[in-house]
Amino acid sequence: MGSCTKPSQAGVDRSDTSPYARQRVQRASCYDRLPTVEECGEGCGEGRAWMNDETPEREGPTSDEEFLSRIFGPSIEPAAPAPDGVFRSGFVALVGRPNVGKSTILNAMLGEKVAIVTPRPQTTRRRILGIHTTDAAQAIFVDTPGIHRPRHSLGRSMVRAAKSAIPDADVVVWVVDASSPPTALDRSVAGLIRQASVPAIIALNKSDRLRPDQIEERVAAYAELAGEPVGWTLTIATRGHNLDRLWALILTLLPPGPLLFPADQLTDQNDRLFVSELVREAALTFLHEEIPHGIDVIVEEWEVREDGLVSIRARLIVERETHKGIVIGRGGSMLMRIGSAARREIEAMLETKVFLDIHVSVRADWRRSEETVRGLGYE
Repeated sequence: MGSCTKPSQAGVDRSDTSPYARQRVQRASCYDRLPTVEECGEGCGEGRAWMNDETPEREGPTSDEEFLSRIFGPSIEPAAPAPDGVFRSGFVALVGRPNVGKSTILNAMLGEKVAIVTPRPQTTRRRILGIHTTDAAQAIFVDTPGIHRPRHSLGRSMVRAAKSAIPDADVVVWVVDASSPPTALDRSVAGLIRQASVPAIIALNKSDRLRPDQIEERVAAYAELAGEPVGWTLTIATRGHNLDRLWALILTLLPPGPLLFPADQLTDQNDRLFVSELVREAALTFLHEEIPHGIDVIVEEWEVREDGLVSIRARLIVERETHKGIVIGRGGSMLMRIGSAARREIEAMLETKVFLDIHVSVRADWRRSEETVRGLGYE
């Protein structure tokens, strides 16, 4: 199977509510609108908690984007091609500590899902390329694992992959969680960026969790860690807010250059690898505590039948026999939930019917074995 390209909208099932269908049908605005403050009530949780008497009041009818822009600054249109016709291209590394929204930003920038996303830290394990091409530029985004303090061979592989992406990039986007002050891990990431002397931008993500009176202090704290004067923007990646501003900042730093990949290519991942990630994403969604971190998935067989159905056999690896029983569940119930959720995502991605057969096996403490980690394709 080859690398993924931008899918056609032809034949899209508009009753399908998967992320892929929404992205294909609503490419111009692939995220749902923001709920109004009145609609939100208590149901929007921490993301709306700061909207109190200190928040600017609406002056007449205003859209939610306009309301947010008054607080976080107006978004700007992506830059048009330079008048002199100079095309820009290069690698843009998305780096930061775990669970700050790097993969969410990547998917939103591309308007397609090329990286799995879950609330769990360390979901991303490999470097993933996401390719965004416009009339003005081609940016090859490098989504990286979260930089953390590794406790086993898999963790060390993930951190190596993330660290090595920084000096190799033309631009670094340092993604931080704006809802909290810089941590020791943030300071470590900032040190790596300063050491590499690569042009950098700070994306202060999850900024809807900031109170207006915190913005200046929080921006200053992260900018000081970055050292050299850097561009920055407040983002809400799950809503796509200010990602056009982030793209415009990236364009100012990309060097002149030719197309590095075909204009319609979205990622370097092949279908088999992405299917294995979608199965792992489903497992991460339904399983709890330590078990998901010890899971990996391998696609062992892939057959396209005459009727167009794709038959896939996948092996889900766990570290302990007790974990195997939990993953399978009583009467196979948990494995069926994982398989059903993964199959829906795979069918939406491949745009065809899929038969998915998942088997569970044990490789004791595989994350601690450097040989096993390399054998599973990690760096």
